[in-house]
Amino acid sequence: MQISYPDWLTPQFVYITLSAVVAVLIWIEGEMLKQTDGKLPQSKFFKVSSLLDTLWFFVSVVALYVIDLTPLAIAVPAAYGIYTTFGWIYGTKLLKRKGIPDSPKDLVIPPKYIAYSQSFSLVFFALCLLVLSSAWLPTSPLQ
Repeated sequence: MQISYPDWLTPQFVYITLSAVVAVLIWIEGEMLKQTDGKLPQSKFFKVSSLLDTLWFFVSVVALYVIDLTPLAIAVPAAYGIYTTFGWIYGTKLLKRKGIPDSPKDLVIPPKYIAYSQSFSLVFFALCLLVLSSAWLPTSPLQ
């Protein structure tokens, strides 16, 4: 027995849709960090969400090579890779200014880093929506 999927349910569609979900998770994490003044929330949701965000970097790298992405869709894993890489650099730089704490419980995420993450999440979510809707957008008659 073979299961047939709708034509629109492609690996690209699944990856881009899950990327939009990751964008929402990044926004929620930022809100949780704001509520705790930058201290890492002790909720299971925050821990799982943070782990998913980190894993999504590796999923995005694999997606670049494994999934047949349209030229516009390539922007999604590329943007996530750039965000993650610069986030590691930026976060490290901000932490060095205040000093790296001895314990993760003493770690305080700087407000500038939270703003960086949430700004990215908004733009990344919009990019995902653009890619998902691109099949229905009118194209130039010159193409």
